[in-house]
Amino acid sequence: MKNLGQMMQKVQEMQSRMGEMQQRLADMEVTGQAGGGMITATLNGKGELRGMKIDPSLINPTEKEMLEDLIVAAVNDAKNKVDTAAQAEMGKITGGLPLPPGFKLPF
Repeated sequence: MKNLGQMMQKVQEMQSRMGEMQQRLADMEVTGQAGGGMITATLNGKGELRGMKIDPSLINPTEKEMLEDLIVAAVNDAKNKVDTAAQAEMGKITGGLPLPPGFKLPF
């Protein structure tokens, strides 16, 4: 029974650290870029878009598709950075133990 008590204590510690990690991720802001920085997208650690900046020189009605593509690229760049940061935070909690493929925490 002693081992079960220790295991439960470890689980509670991990839950506490997970909550702290979720808060750090929610507070984090990550910026992605496209077009050499002419478009930037800022996401929080949960992947929610918080801001977008577009260089005025890109706003041309005849270049609408290019602008749309650059926006998508900037958001995707920021999302990849969020995912990398989340994985790094999770590694701190799990002690570097790899999670099974497709198993994502805390989301």
